[in-house]
Amino acid sequence: MAMEASEIEALIKAAIPDAVVEIRDLAGDGDHYAATVTSATFAGKTRVQQHQIVYAALQGRMGGELHALALTTVATQD
Repeated sequence: MAMEASEIEALIKAAIPDAVVEIRDLAGDGDHYAATVTSATFAGKTRVQQHQIVYAALQGRMGGELHALALTTVATQD
């Protein structure tokens, strides 16, 4: 079962309230997305840590409901 872009965005924003989230459906199949997530939460964190925060927000849906997510994270200052 595929995920809607709005559901991905809602999960991320629930875990990272200040996040600005941009989701693009790469294949038109609801299964392959690209996301850019911008947040002050990422400040001082490595790229790997930033991505781990986003993947944790998706609550285990990666690899199941959500097959592929090309992720870009951007740290902002408060």
